[in-house]
Amino acid sequence: MNYKEIAIGTFIKRVNRFIARVWIEGIEQVVHVKNTGRCKELLLPGAKVILEKAQNPARKTPYSLVAVYKGDVLINMDSQAPNQVVYEALLAGTIKEVPPILSAKREVTFGHSRFDVCVETIEGKEWIEVKGVTLEENGIAMFPDAPTKRGTKHINELVDAVKKGDKGTIFFLIQLKGIDYFTPNKKMDPDFAAALSNATAEGVKILCYDSIVTEKGLEIGEPVPVKL
Repeated sequence: MNYKEIAIGTFIKRVNRFIARVWIEGIEQVVHVKNTGRCKELLLPGAKVILEKAQNPARKTPYSLVAVYKGDVLINMDSQAPNQVVYEALLAGTIKEVPPILSAKREVTFGHSRFDVCVETIEGKEWIEVKGVTLEENGIAMFPDAPTKRGTKHINELVDAVKKGDKGTIFFLIQLKGIDYFTPNKKMDPDFAAALSNATAEGVKILCYDSIVTEKGLEIGEPVPVKL
């Protein structure tokens, strides 16, 4: 997945979940933040950020903040990117843990949830929910960075799908490199962690990959160990 046109800026402050102020070529700009998570450990004053230029010249915010440097490590924080990256990888057959695909659809409803991808494989139907991960501490990636009742609901609905005979997968895409392993953020959201553990016991598959991050885009990387 590539961005059409990017700019480099310096982060000033976050105004709210959707808006931030950034220096771009010496001019203070109001930009859209493509991640409604907290990202407090990333969006620090003075941080080097990557922005995508809006293709609509009439848009109120001319740029969207899509990535940030944490020291020397570039972290993609575009919350829409993981779905696209995983979907492209599924179609390309890059994700070996998923059987060969016959067809794939995005944003498909099951029960009271809408899952990111539903694929028909040689082994049957598989529902896949994608979660982008940006939180990292000492080489350990964690999700979520804020309590997520919606995320817990998705897990429980995947369990229902498995009980009805389909397959269910939760796919964590870590939006950076250099990760030792992934673990649920039990301290932040114990309900999500408990639901994830229960889901594995019920037959839901957990996959976790890191990413190849550049200033111009994001690609799927390699599998990362999961510790529950």
